[in-house]
Amino acid sequence: MVEATKSLIEQLTLEEKAALCVGITAWDTVPIERLGIPTVTVSDGPHGLRRVPDMAGDSLPATCFPTASALAASWDVDLIAEQGRALADECIAIGVDVLLGPGINMKRTPLCGRNFEYFSEDPFLAGELAASFINAVQDKGVGTSLKHFAVNNQETHRMSISADVDARTLHEIYLAGFERAVKKANPWTVMCGYNRINGIHCSENRWLLTDVLKREWGYDGVAVSDWGAVHDRVKGVAAGLDLEMPGPQPMRVQRIVEAVQNGILDEAQLDDSVNRLLTLIQRASAVPKGGGSVDVDKHHALARKVAAETIVLLKNEGDILPLGPADVIAVVGASAQQPHFQGGGSSHINATRVDIPMDELRQQAPDAEFVYAPGYTMEEGFDQAMIDEAVKIATGADVALLYIALPPFKESEGYDRPDIDLSDQQVALIKAVSAVQPRSIVILNHGSAIAMSDWIEDVPAVLEAWMMGQAGAGAITDVLFGRVNPSGRVAETFPLRLSDTPAYLNFPGERGHVRYGEGLFIGYRYYDAKQQEVLFPFGFGLSYTTFEMRNLHLSKSTIREGEPVTATVEVTNTGSVAGKETVQVYVRDVSASVVRPIKELKGFAKVSLQPGETKTVTIALEDRAFMFYDPDRKTWIAESGEFEILIGKSAAEIVLRQSMMLESHYTERADLSRFSTYGEWLADPRGSAVLRPQLTALFHTVNTPDGHTVAIVETIPWLLDVPLDAVLGFFGRNERLTSDEVVANLLKQL
Repeated sequence: MVEATKSLIEQLTLEEKAALCVGITAWDTVPIERLGIPTVTVSDGPHGLRRVPDMAGDSLPATCFPTASALAASWDVDLIAEQGRALADECIAIGVDVLLGPGINMKRTPLCGRNFEYFSEDPFLAGELAASFINAVQDKGVGTSLKHFAVNNQETHRMSISADVDARTLHEIYLAGFERAVKKANPWTVMCGYNRINGIHCSENRWLLTDVLKREWGYDGVAVSDWGAVHDRVKGVAAGLDLEMPGPQPMRVQRIVEAVQNGILDEAQLDDSVNRLLTLIQRASAVPKGGGSVDVDKHHALARKVAAETIVLLKNEGDILPLGPADVIAVVGASAQQPHFQGGGSSHINATRVDIPMDELRQQAPDAEFVYAPGYTMEEGFDQAMIDEAVKIATGADVALLYIALPPFKESEGYDRPDIDLSDQQVALIKAVSAVQPRSIVILNHGSAIAMSDWIEDVPAVLEAWMMGQAGAGAITDVLFGRVNPSGRVAETFPLRLSDTPAYLNFPGERGHVRYGEGLFIGYRYYDAKQQEVLFPFGFGLSYTTFEMRNLHLSKSTIREGEPVTATVEVTNTGSVAGKETVQVYVRDVSASVVRPIKELKGFAKVSLQPGETKTVTIALEDRAFMFYDPDRKTWIAESGEFEILIGKSAAEIVLRQSMMLESHYTERADLSRFSTYGEWLADPRGSAVLRPQLTALFHTVNTPDGHTVAIVETIPWLLDVPLDAVLGFFGRNERLTSDEVVANLLKQL
């Protein structure tokens, strides 16, 4: 620890140390006035600041930006950084030291009610976006809280459920995004999840908080609890949970004091947490907070810009979009008058202002006549009269715009979705309106993937506008009328039906446990492996222009492990309007000794192009791009062999590919034993070296047609899958030693 914090720790009493590790209010840490140690103020708000005086109070006005699921669809790290800087400015003005976000839990299933707060089903994409956000906020002197660490992927029994996951899946899927964000951006705090992992609560999980986060990843910040996630504060300190929130909780403080006095808790462990908290306080104090002002108009304009970049054009038959002149435009949908722009729960923002879709439409098309019908309500129930009214106005219009928002009773923090469908009323509304109006365009507002098979064939165009933030209404009209060319790409797969999804048979669990039986295969990894048709694949999105990618070039055709390699590709706008394309780089291990996904995202870049313009895009591939996690050795390894570098417009549309070779330092495929198969012995360089010279001595022999004498095992392919000692038992010719003794002698020679 640095001298300044070491000196402070020496001056603190045991009671003061314990007090620092538990909040004093819902949003503040304990100040130690006699030593000049100030409080740190934290606040909810990964997509907008929710500054409240207490747990039940109203929040102060702040800019509501698009939620994480929308942000991820931009695939734009620079745009996310721009939003992060704006959020930091609002924190500084209002008096917040740490912003509680971003959330990067994996979208294991579209049913998770909190998916709107999370980026993606892919850990590489989520980690890159989170790192950009964190760096942007913290560069301005405001901290972040990377959450919810870890495997917090459902709301059902979220405070008690045990996510039971194997080691490879944990490291490659559910921890990988956190690791990338921690190592690239070093968030000031990391917030633990409510759930248990393999039976142990995250707030008391020493393996998670200390062994992985602090030791393996070298994290020097504060591990903080989610609000109410702590069950045993002493166990939490021992596990590496530095700060419990909310406070005050005097009994928790007293238990820490007593545990140290009674020798149950090592004071050195408490000192480590105090040191981390003092470091956080020093970081927060470097930039004074409070008493400033925010340019609300500027931030509102930024929210509109961000929202426009996140909108995904899912369908556009006959190039019906962008809209041309129209005399009469029918607007259908309750969310056209009452925009559904954010999710419910702890991230709910008191927006500085909210744009209304109907108002924005009138501004964009002042010469058009607009007719309106709500079509549905945001409550449960079915009302045929509302549908009939919508049909009536759509019949006489030139075009119908259907604003369809998933009702809050289906999606919010606190509970999981019952299905991935729109309400029955909304489905019936779309089908009825599109039956009388062939120029019907659906604009969607929701937080995670939905099913559309019941109605999507009936409409020529669909815009995915997500939970779009307070200025999203204007962003939608910008896209509808062509002021902005849509460039969003979905960061999660849209399945045809719920039963197609990877976790369908293992969600939400039972008797306190949920088994992650799909393992590594979530999202596009699963759909690739199953060759399962989907509605919209990961990375998909249309544009008002067209793009061509060509001339893929790798900087090296063969690399040694640890050597850099880059992929370069030319991208051309072959259409007539300016637009943006996202180059997606996937890596495929052609032949691995373990089961691996068919391909995995390992790089991406968003490029802006004028009509006819060509740009060269270069993307670096890291060591980890070729590796998998070996749970036996508890480390990441890459195997020598062929890898394919794939350039895609989505996970389902690979347009370029090129092979390269990797020479790895890793040579051991497995720990050989008497139970290892004959094939595993031959595949392992050490095993093969001791076994092959003795084949004819160990096994019965046969003569080949060309007159050679070989061991019988070399002529029977299926024996490759039989344990070596069993093969020796069947075909061995050593009468002095048992088969396990022969294997033991071979093992001694390794």
